[in-house]
Amino acid sequence: MKFKQVNQKLPVLIDLFSGGGGFAFGFRSAGFQVGGGIDIDPSATTTASYNLSWKFGEESCHYAQDITKIDSSFFQSVASNNSSNGFVVIGGPPCQAYSAIGRGKLKSLGADRSYLKDSRGRLYLDFLRIALELDARAVVMENVPESMNYGDQNIPEEVCEMLNDAGYIARWSILNAADFGVPQIRERMFVMAIKKTEGIEPKFPIPTHRSPDGRSGIYMQRINSLSANRYFVPPNEPAEDALPWITVKEALSDLPSLFPTVNSKYRLYEPNAMLHYPTDPQNAYQRLMRNWTGTGSNGVTGHGFRRTARDFPIFSRMKPDDNYINASEIAEELLKQQCDELGITEADHPERYQALRKKIVPPYNRDKFHDKWKRLNPDKPSHTLVAHLSVDTYSHIHPWEPRGISVREAARLQSFPDEYLFQCSMGDAFRQIGNAVPPLLAYAIADQLSALLIGKDLYSKGALYGS
Repeated sequence: MKFKQVNQKLPVLIDLFSGGGGFAFGFRSAGFQVGGGIDIDPSATTTASYNLSWKFGEESCHYAQDITKIDSSFFQSVASNNSSNGFVVIGGPPCQAYSAIGRGKLKSLGADRSYLKDSRGRLYLDFLRIALELDARAVVMENVPESMNYGDQNIPEEVCEMLNDAGYIARWSILNAADFGVPQIRERMFVMAIKKTEGIEPKFPIPTHRSPDGRSGIYMQRINSLSANRYFVPPNEPAEDALPWITVKEALSDLPSLFPTVNSKYRLYEPNAMLHYPTDPQNAYQRLMRNWTGTGSNGVTGHGFRRTARDFPIFSRMKPDDNYINASEIAEELLKQQCDELGITEADHPERYQALRKKIVPPYNRDKFHDKWKRLNPDKPSHTLVAHLSVDTYSHIHPWEPRGISVREAARLQSFPDEYLFQCSMGDAFRQIGNAVPPLLAYAIADQLSALLIGKDLYSKGALYGS
């Protein structure tokens, strides 16, 4: 992939709810100049500032701000020297009030914390307020598909209706990141809107990759029912020469080993510690991750993982795609083995037995914790990464080492290039990665929008996956 120079013919990018900057990095890679961005999390805006501005010798344009307390004048001032072609506004308003995981967490906090009472569920209105105040030439909004069912509201339909009334042609669709070269099955809702005065119909990008065996995500199986919505457009069919989905093995196999066996010594590397690649890149995806902007890299940073010592022996026996049910059965086997070796029984040695159980067996309820653990399958794309990685990484257990994935491995599965630095706490880094729009998917959307706005043909797939 060739990292494009800023195209002065394109509108300036305004990045709302930026997180660590993945969405904007895809747009920057497609030639959009980043004029300003905000997120309420200072750690996230520091990550975005470094990777989108400082590393290019530019002043920071991402700031820790509460969107409900600012108006468009903030962005007009920070981007005043570069906005002669107007603005494009992008962002992913918080999804906790919409997503199944977020709703479950809110429910656990009590009836007064219902997802319908969560103020974050209304922040898309502030996103639209800023976009309309800026008279943006185009708007792109991302969120979870569950936003289609927020109480009695269909948020993407409502957003499109509001934009239509404000003078835009607006459409929404469901895109799967795996269809655009990201080694992860990740379905997300995207709204794209373009001012009617531009005379352009919004179009979503054509997938560059396809499932090798006909598998699809949950929402891709519901496309026919979604088509009843006024503003919905089905995703495009893959290109005729589309490549197969990128697998976990293809994404991670060239990274330094950290914990090859259960008896390995644990070591936590500092976020900026550089670990050299053990091999040359083995495929086009790895070459892209190592050399996205053309500067190249000798190794990776942020390659740290959590020390969950109790569970390393369990991880070592788990098979690809195993979940918590499998893990708890393995733990019971390990407990029995230890008890037999020590001559301990629950009846005769209750205190020693309970102490040993606590040391070996995870205490989680099998019925409620069924899908919280999962070992990655090296021969498939990863399942969806989420912000809960900031709490633990049991949902993404390494496919061939007995541990959770590292920060850099999570970044690879989201298509963040190896030069993208996360110089923050491990929890902050995992949250920023899990919340992000994968840069490769963002690039595909940005490349399509660029082509529409400047009237050029789309760049070929070869620009992404060169030989």
